[in-house]
This record gives sequence, structure tokens and C-alpha cells, in this order.
Amino acid sequence: MKWSSALSTRPSLEAAIAEVVEQAQAQLGVPADVGFLFVSSAFTSEYARILPLLQPQLPNVPVIGCNGSGIIGINSRGTVREVEDEVAISLILGSLPGVEVHPFYISMETLPDLDSAPSAWAELVGLPEAAQPQFVLLADPFSTGINDFLAGLDYAFPQSPKVGGIASSGITNGSSGLFCVDRFHRSGLVGIALTGNIVIDTIVAQGCRPIGQPYCVVESERNIILKMESEAENSTIQGSPLEMLRDLIQTLSEEDKVLAQSALFVGVAQTEFKQCLESGDFLIRNLLGFDPREGALAIGDRIRPGQRIQFHLRDAATSEEDLETLLRKYQLNAMNHSKAQGALMFACLGRGESLYGEPNFDSQLFSRYVDHVPIGGFFCNGEIGPVGTTSYLHGFTSVFGIFREK
Repeated sequence: MKWSSALSTRPSLEAAIAEVVEQAQAQLGVPADVGFLFVSSAFTSEYARILPLLQPQLPNVPVIGCNGSGIIGINSRGTVREVEDEVAISLILGSLPGVEVHPFYISMETLPDLDSAPSAWAELVGLPEAAQPQFVLLADPFSTGINDFLAGLDYAFPQSPKVGGIASSGITNGSSGLFCVDRFHRSGLVGIALTGNIVIDTIVAQGCRPIGQPYCVVESERNIILKMESEAENSTIQGSPLEMLRDLIQTLSEEDKVLAQSALFVGVAQTEFKQCLESGDFLIRNLLGFDPREGALAIGDRIRPGQRIQFHLRDAATSEEDLETLLRKYQLNAMNHSKAQGALMFACLGRGESLYGEPNFDSQLFSRYVDHVPIGGFFCNGEIGPVGTTSYLHGFTSVFGIFREK
């Protein structure tokens, strides 16, 4: 297995595509079996021309891709770059002996009912349930049903990792483009399923740190928490979420009190059995608001009684610490399996230079721990990656899909 990554910032579409193809093929040195293409939203008016320009240069190579307001890749000097809000194209090529490559396009109007059998979801992507594929998924931001699709795919292929992102167009441009082999689409979802001698390891850095202690939800309705409880030394205390949050805020440092005014989130524990919860055990969701009369709390996801939650804070230092912790853990575990050969990065629009105050932060931090691995990707309107064994659509997250042999 071998991967390559190339990045061009040339303003001419023809010149940019020619440059990334030449560089990526030269790095690879062998025929490519799969490709991923990420195109700056500055090329919006030329999306329909991209595949006709690309295909003659990469004949018989299945390629999927989409647009992004920021593009990630490795430039001609061998340096990983995150090009935000500027013209750029990134191409990632893979030579995958012993791997079958299955590209597909999904229209959200064709999704099976959520009560359908796993076989219906497997048939949707054209694979048998026993295939154990590794998925890369790219979707447009205006199609509904992404969460239903992820739930159905988990139902059909529960052991298969799914990574990807939602196309992004920046502030001034609302048009999206999805590319799948020889077809250009304005809506829906494109994907590639890889089967055989390949594994996608996942890192999902949500960029938050927990504060206080976990609480157990006692009463809830849809996405609204009405009552929860905390465990003191020898007793259980119940109350409204607002009361408990006010008590928690009083225990914070002055810096965290200020941060809680603008960067407070709710982490929903994804394991029912683990006693000591860590950062990676939570699915981070937005705190939507409170009902001051009832003390109820609304979050950006459904919640049920019995689930555990913990309040979280997010800032640049926390995001760095969270990603570095996960990368250290991956580096340690990597000694027990085959070496990483390539990677895709799907970063939230809210990260990058606007969060850290400097460019190329997440990608360079990744390269420090997963060295000499070609990487490419884009800045997303939402990131797809697992927490525990379930696939989710995230926000403010950096998701990495790391390719290696079984």
C-alpha cells in the first residue's frame, strides 16, 4: 500500500489540476487505484469542468471529492498546508494491492425507512453485509437525511469505520459540488467503500474538556433535560439542570467562568458501563438554551433518562490538548499494528487559523505524531466520525481517517 498527497494554489483550474496530478503521480510512483479530490469554493463556477479535465489524466482511477472553503494537502516543498479561503486544489492518490474500491452516489430521497432491515441499507451502497468495508463519505450541506444515512449504515455494517465531511462554501458562496468517478452532483452524498487488505483508523478530536462531574439524566423530553442528579460523597442530589450548572459555575476559575459565557457545551456519555469517564467517551453537543422558569436545558440532540452528561468548555488550548492526547494514544497503540501509510483530515470551519491564531495547526500537530504520512482533506460544514461504535455528524471537530494494511 502506498499513498501520495499534492496541493496546488494556482488560480487557473487547468494548471491546478495538471499540477496536483503530476505531483501526486510522481510521489506515488506506481499506478493509482483510488483518488480523493478537494476543490476550493473559489472554483464554484467551474465545478462542471473538473472531472472532464481530471479523467483523461487519471484514466480508470475511481475518484470522489467535494468543495471546501479551506483545502488541506502537501505542497511541492513537502510541507503540509491548510489553505483557508483561498484558491487551492488537493489530490490524494492511493495504490492499494489486495483492496477492492467501490464508489457510490446516494440521493437522500432514496433512503430506506429507518425500520428497514440491514440488508436494505447494504443494497443501497451496493455491498453485501459480510463485506466489512471501510467508508469515506462526502455530502452536500443542504440535503437532509445525513444522520439517518449514518444510522442505517451503522445498522448494516456495525464494525465498519465511517469518516468524512460535509462540503463547505464559505460565507459568500452557497453552491456545493460533489464528484464521483465521472459524475458531478449538486446534492446528495458520494462515498467510497474499501474492502480487503485495508483498515481505516479513526481519530475524532472534539476539542473540549470536561468541567465538574458527570450527571445522570432523571427526566427528559426529546432534546430537553428536565431533571438530573449528581452523586455527592454519601448521597444523591437531584435538581434542575440550571440549578446544577449555577452551582458548578461557582467552583470554576475566573478564566473558566468567562469562557463558560461563550464556549459551554454538553457532553453525552457514549458508554453506560465505564465508571471513570474521559474526554473521548463523550459526544459533544451544543447547549441551545435554558427555560429560566423550569430550569430545563435544551441541547442539540435527543436525550433519554439514564444517560450521563457532563458540561464541557472549548478554546484553542483545550482543542490542542484534546488532539495531542488522542495522537499520543494513537502513537502508543500503533506499535501493535501495521504502519500508517496515508491519511485524510476533515476539519471544522470553526477550527484552523480562526481558532488557533496561526495556520496549519491541526495538520502539523498530526504530522508530528504520525510522521511521513501523506495527508489531505478539507474544512467542512460538519465532520463524520465515530464516538465509541456509533457514527455521528459533528461540529467544531477534526476527524482523521488513517489508512494502513490489516
